[in-house]
Formats: sequence, structure tokens, C-alpha cells
Amino acid sequence: MSEFLDRTDAGRLLGQRLAGLRGQDVVVLGLPRGGVPVAFEVAKALHAPLDVIVVRKLGVPFQPELAMGAIGEGGARVLDAHILSLAQVTEEDLQTVERQERQLLEGRLTRYRQGRTRADLHGHTAVVVDDGIATGSTARAACQVARQLGAARVILAVPVAPARTVASFTDADEIVCLVSPRHFHAVGHYYHDFSTTEDDDVVRLLDDAARSLHRSQDMNVTAHGSDSSRPNRPTSGPS
Repeated sequence: MSEFLDRTDAGRLLGQRLAGLRGQDVVVLGLPRGGVPVAFEVAKALHAPLDVIVVRKLGVPFQPELAMGAIGEGGARVLDAHILSLAQVTEEDLQTVERQERQLLEGRLTRYRQGRTRADLHGHTAVVVDDGIATGSTARAACQVARQLGAARVILAVPVAPARTVASFTDADEIVCLVSPRHFHAVGHYYHDFSTTEDDDVVRLLDDAARSLHRSQDMNVTAHGSDSSRPNRPTSGPS
């Protein structure tokens, strides 16, 4: 049985769980592509800015779906020593895969940000959001990148992850997970609709989030300005 209707539903539920962060210095970071629709709803619930944190899985050369590690912005790299040994991956193979993935990572950054400046994480709480994790290698890379970019605190927030991964995840100060089954299936198993998120969807959601945040900020400024400019009414007293 599916736990979530789709990524939007999962994001709304995750936003409710994270409601205590509203009003704090929070930046929400979605992992493209599937994590961004979830992160969009979290950012909306927290009235926080939304950005992407781009990482790439390093797949074993003869079995690309099997992760031997991940890379991220700022030169971050996480390797799974057990998988590297089991698959007998050479240093040359690793460098070849990493070089290819690094090029793709830089290309995605250019496409997603489209001239936007990266969100400033210095002194802020970074909430790293994905639509789910399995081994956790990509999430570990994302959390490391957030720290390298100056985050004072890092929270990993996901709708679903294996209980064992949640218990052993040490790269975030806190992990928030709605569903953590002991007998884990693929992430998509827990969604009724797990349709592919496209690059255009990511760009649109980032644009929508930025416009929404600006409108909210403008309304706050207007409201505060109206209050401060309101003249004091004279108090009538006995003549």
C-alpha cells in the first residue's frame, strides 16, 4: 500500500512535521530532480527560501544503478568502500566515472540556477530534502556540501527511508523521516504516483518559490510600514 499520493502530498506532510522550524533562519535545499517537488512544499510551509543542492551518484561502471558513492558542489565526494571492494573498481574506473558525473553536475547547476545566485547558507539551518533515500550515499554528499557552504546546522528531511539507514545516518545534525520501514522496497513503492520529474519542472518550481517568497516579504514590509506610519490619534479628555 502506498504511503503518499505523490511528491506534493509527501512534501505537505513533511512540511507539517517540520512546522517548528517556521520563523527560524532556514534554507530548504531540494535534491534534483525528484526531491524538488517535495522541497517546494516544505519551503512553502516554512515560509523559507528554496534552492537546489546538486549531487550526482557515482555508479559502478558495469552496473550504473548500483551506487559506489556520490559527488556534490564544492568538491564533496562520498565513497562506499564496501561496494568499491566488492565490485573491484579500479582508481582509473572511479576517476572516469567521477569526471563524467562532474560534467553533468556542472551542466545541471547552470540549467537550474539560470543566473540565480546560490542561497547563502552561512549561519542558517539547511534542510536537505529528497523524495526518499535507500543507501543514503547521495544524501550524505548533499549534507556534506551544505556544511562546506557554511550551514550552521543541517537537517535531512525525507518522506521515506530504510530504518537501518535512518539509524546509521550521521552526516546530518538531525534526520526527519515520515516512514522508515524495516523491510524496505524501492522508494517508488511508497508512492501512488512516482512520475518522473523533468528539468523544466525543477526550474519552474524554483521560479514559483522565489516569486511566492518575494510576495510574502513585500506584504510583510507593507504591513509593517502601514503600522509605523499610522498617526497617533489624540486622546479626548475632560475640558
